[in-house]
Order: sequence, then structure tokens, then C-alpha cells
Amino acid sequence: MYQSLKNQPVIFVIFGGTGDLNSRKLAPALYNLFLDNWLPDKFSIIGTGRTPLTDEQFSEKILEGINKFSRTGKVKDDKWAEFSKHLHYQSANAKDVESYKAFGTRIDAHNAEWGTPANVIYYLAVSPDFFPIIAENISKSKLAEDPEKTRIVIEKPFGHDLESSRSLNKLLAGIFNECQIYRIDHYLGKETVQNIMAFRFANAILEPIWNRNFIEHVQISVTEQLGVEERGDYYDGSGAMRDMIQNHILQLLCLVAMEAPNSFSADEVRNRKLDVLNAMRPFTPEDVRMSTVRGQYGSGWMEGKEVPGYRKEPKVNPDSNTETFAAIKFFVDNWRWKGIPFYVRTGKRMHQTSSVISIQFKDVPHLIFPSEVSESWQQNRLVISIQPEMSIRLQVQAKRPGLEMVLNTVDMVFDYKGTFEKQAPEAYETLLLDTMIGDQTLFMRGDQVEVAWELLMPILKAWEGRQSLNFPNYSADSWGPELAEALIARDGFHWFTLPLTGKK
Repeated sequence: MYQSLKNQPVIFVIFGGTGDLNSRKLAPALYNLFLDNWLPDKFSIIGTGRTPLTDEQFSEKILEGINKFSRTGKVKDDKWAEFSKHLHYQSANAKDVESYKAFGTRIDAHNAEWGTPANVIYYLAVSPDFFPIIAENISKSKLAEDPEKTRIVIEKPFGHDLESSRSLNKLLAGIFNECQIYRIDHYLGKETVQNIMAFRFANAILEPIWNRNFIEHVQISVTEQLGVEERGDYYDGSGAMRDMIQNHILQLLCLVAMEAPNSFSADEVRNRKLDVLNAMRPFTPEDVRMSTVRGQYGSGWMEGKEVPGYRKEPKVNPDSNTETFAAIKFFVDNWRWKGIPFYVRTGKRMHQTSSVISIQFKDVPHLIFPSEVSESWQQNRLVISIQPEMSIRLQVQAKRPGLEMVLNTVDMVFDYKGTFEKQAPEAYETLLLDTMIGDQTLFMRGDQVEVAWELLMPILKAWEGRQSLNFPNYSADSWGPELAEALIARDGFHWFTLPLTGKK
């Protein structure tokens, strides 16, 4: 599949070509794919936006973004000279269907020059408000007539709630086939996230213990030191639930909890993820009260710098009810996981930026060692660190060196940097390459999106219908509100944090 890509021309039309996402992520990812010889010999990147720019001005803007954000550092002159020949800009108003004729003209010109029709990928790196508008105008302009050659990529959030996600799915289904729609979640492109499936399903020693008989509980924590910064207008209408849990975190949970697929085909993998979502226990009003916690950060100090509370951030309502922290206890009611809690939490202005999955195993059935031997006794734990370090570690008990029998927890570690010399690709590199070759394994399907929204709507409605009287309820550089600790402590557990070996 990858080998045939070199002979298949591709055209990227990037709506929002002058925006932050293209500068920080898309353009650097495409450039790195070019450096690593993954792009076809014949390709074109057409950026579009309302700002009038020449091709040269657009190239300069892209160069600035690549030099600043690419994992490979600043460009080399000879490589940039070659890559920049493929960069073009088309000024257009996304709301004006007449503007789309220019895209058709450029696409036809490339196809005539190359002597073969290219795969055309429309990437919507724009505000969600523009998703239906652009999709409809692509259709009206007859730019998606060939389902074999046309794909559309849509960034999260995919809808604001269940109703809007269904509406967007219905609109897209009237224009594109499901196999043309790539709902992108950059978390699924991260190297360690992809390795969850390899780790689970390529190692026979894990499957016998990957169930309720041996696992006590699962934790997924995605925490950030950053606040909302300049994204206050977007975030205040979103919050932690919509921004992180509905997509990123539920997808991680599905990878941990899913059954083994019969093959590595896209739909087979996504079917197994959907099975998990369908098996998750619905939330009653009492469940929302007892099994969920929301929070909003106040002012504080981060690394020696005073930072404002959420309600003091730019473009945020000073009386905002939006949560910047959420913790939830989920249950997956199926044969494998019945009764095993899955705890998730996410928040901004937290003490540490990290994404960690912790799988804690049940204790040994009978402890033969005296208490003084095992003062630091801990249950076995499997820790999958997605960021900032990329590692998978199994924590076990071992004897400390010496004449006495004293037990200590030790880590058996698979560390990417220590194991592989090659630098891991960025998530967007993986996902853009998969889009080009037509592999949807790492992309969310429409029914997955809707079931995820359906699961979370009782919580969202309860929170939005009831003003929180204690916001802000956690300070910057903390681990969130005290109630989040109580949520997991009631079951006899505590939140796991992986000590960072480097800089926070």
C-alpha cells in the first residue's frame, strides 16, 4: 500500500491555509513526510484563506512555521527549494460558492500536467462553524464527484453535542461516502497510542491477564500545565468534557478495553472500539452526582510566574460556568470488564503536563512476607506514558540488594529513546500519510462519534443546567479539585502520577 503511494499524485487543499494549525502542525508534517520520501513524486499543496497572498508570500509564511515547529529543525536550502515548488495559494471566501471554481481550475491543470487524476484531499483546518458550509460548497462546485479520488478531513470538535454531531454526519453522508470522511483525532496518531494495540495483541503473555480477574482498575490522566491562553472564546463554549474526554480520552479507553479484532482492517478495528462504547454504562442523575467531578482553575503560580484564574483569561466570560477540569468513573458492562472501574481525568493549569494510562493489577492472593520486609509493597502496575516521555513500564516487586530480604518496586521499562535511534514521527505525519493511502484505522467513524456523545450528554446537561457555586475550586499548579481525590479514594485507590525524569 505504501509502495504504490509514490506513483499516485495527490493534491492537498487546506482550508485555513494561513491559520495556526497549518503553520504549527500540517505544514511541518507534510515537509517531514517529504524529507523522509513518503510523499508521491507528484503532489501539490494549495493553501486557501480570505487574505490575498501570492504563492511566494504563502511559501514564506509556511517556511516560518516549519522553521519554528518542525521536529527536524530548520529547513535546508536545497530541500526547501525543492519542496516549495509544490506550494500554491488560492485566495477564496469559504462561504462564496463561486470562489470554489478556482480550486477546480487548479486541480484540472495539475491533472493535465501529470497525465493522471490525482487524489484530492480537502483539509478543513477551520472553525467548526465552517465544516457544513465548506462541505456543501465542495458539493455544489462538483469537486467531489469521484468517490475513489476525493477525501475530506475534519478536525475536532465533531459537533457540539449529540444533536449537532448527528446533523453534521447526515450532511456529510449526503455528499461523501463514509470511506471518504476522515474525522481526525491527533491523539490516535501518537506513537505510544498506536503501540497499545501492538503491545496488547502481539504478545501472548498479556491476553490471559487482561480482564476483570486480574485487573483491579484502570486510570487515564491527560493533564496540562497550560491555561486556555488566547483560546478563551473557543474554550468557553467547549470545556474539558468536549475538548478532551469526548474524543481523545474515550478513544484511549477504547484501545485499552477493546476485544482483539479479527484483522487489522480499519472497519474491524473500529467495530471493536464501537463495541466498547456501546457497552459503557449509561449515567443516571445519581451517577452524575456520585461518579463525576468538575472543576475550574483559579489564579496561582506556575514555574515562578503568576498566572490568572480562568475567569480572568482573555475572551472568557467573567461568570463562566465552563469546566477546565473533569474526572469521571466509567464502567464497561461486558464479560471482560464487568465491575472494573475506569477512572479518567483531564485538566488545565495542572501541576504536570502528561498523558498516562495506568493499569493496576489485583494484589497477590496470599502475602508470604512479613510486614517489615514489605514496607513499600505495591501492587503490580502497567504504565503507558504517552507524553512527555514515551514509554511502557511494568512495575513489579523485587528484592533490594543486601543481606536482608527487603522488597522494593522496580520498573521493567520499554523506552522509545533508549530502544530506537530513529526519531518518532509527529502524530500528524502518521495521520496525513494514512489519509493519502486511504487507511481509516486511526480515524473515528460517524457511529463512534455519535455513541460517544450519547454517553456523555447526561453529564453535560446536568452541568450546564446547574451553575457551580464553588468555581474556581482548584488553584493553578495543583492536581485539581479535592473532590477528584475523593472520587477515587472512596474506592480505596489514589490517582497515579508518573515522576518525570526531565523538565516539566
